[in-house]
Amino acid sequence: MHNIRTPDVQPGRTLGDALAEGTVLLDGGLSNQLEAQGCDLSDALWSARLLSDEPQQIEAAHRAYAQAGARVLITASYQATFEGFARRGIGRARAAELMAGSVDLARRAGASTGREFWVAASVGPYGAMLADGSEYRGRYGMTVRELVRFHRPRAETLAAAGPDVLALETVPDTDEAEALLRVVQDLEVPVWLSYSVEGDRTRAGQPLAEAFGLAAGIDQVVAVGVNCCDPADADRAVEVAAAATGKPVVVYPNSGEEWDADGRDWTGKGTFEPSRVRDWQKAGARLVGGCCRVGPSEIEALAARPELSGV
Repeated sequence: MHNIRTPDVQPGRTLGDALAEGTVLLDGGLSNQLEAQGCDLSDALWSARLLSDEPQQIEAAHRAYAQAGARVLITASYQATFEGFARRGIGRARAAELMAGSVDLARRAGASTGREFWVAASVGPYGAMLADGSEYRGRYGMTVRELVRFHRPRAETLAAAGPDVLALETVPDTDEAEALLRVVQDLEVPVWLSYSVEGDRTRAGQPLAEAFGLAAGIDQVVAVGVNCCDPADADRAVEVAAAATGKPVVVYPNSGEEWDADGRDWTGKGTFEPSRVRDWQKAGARLVGGCCRVGPSEIEALAARPELSGV
């Protein structure tokens, strides 16, 4: 991995311990920051392509968020899969090396601040590998067992790289959530489970209370919540997640703009407001940040909020 060495700096607390003590700030959207740095993400591998071609750009993007105040950095492995890399002619051993390297890149960036931080290895949904917007619909026509077979190898690879937590994120439906929870029960690493939602349901249409409830009683799950959704939908989901699980809630919505899959561009007006964090906290949120189109400036504004300034 281009001679990248994992730094010795490690957090003094587990992320679960930190969430029990207060609110922890996540980073923002990795892809928008990479684009701001001039990177071309038109490839089907999206930001995962840069793990092979321009890893220094990924580290720079992580560093921008760390310097803005983020204490949890999410790796560039969202769209990194053995199948996706294979289509680019990258063999299994090299693909595993690149996935593990995503953890090293985030850890190097976090260590540059000298502050306590955590690395979350992103485990994106099956639909992200298809690169056709399926992760916003779910219901792939696959069984839970088939989804387990897909997710297990890369979840094991990422867990072996030593992240502080696995981020099971942008999950569109309960079948995939069930598959992911089955996979990680054999891995000795904490996880958070985060759905992409629309209104009061998952993207596939299941009630949120039912979806969140899958994680209730699983000690390995340190937080449950939503990401990659409209801020207004996140507002409503936090309370449901807390009530359904009794766990700390993770919430990191998009800017509020809408993605035009045909035109491959964002439209509309951003509605992400740092002031929302107050209501999120009151409803049970303990891990907060942003997703698509939320950049370092928004994370810096969140870090300056009185609710987070002491974190």
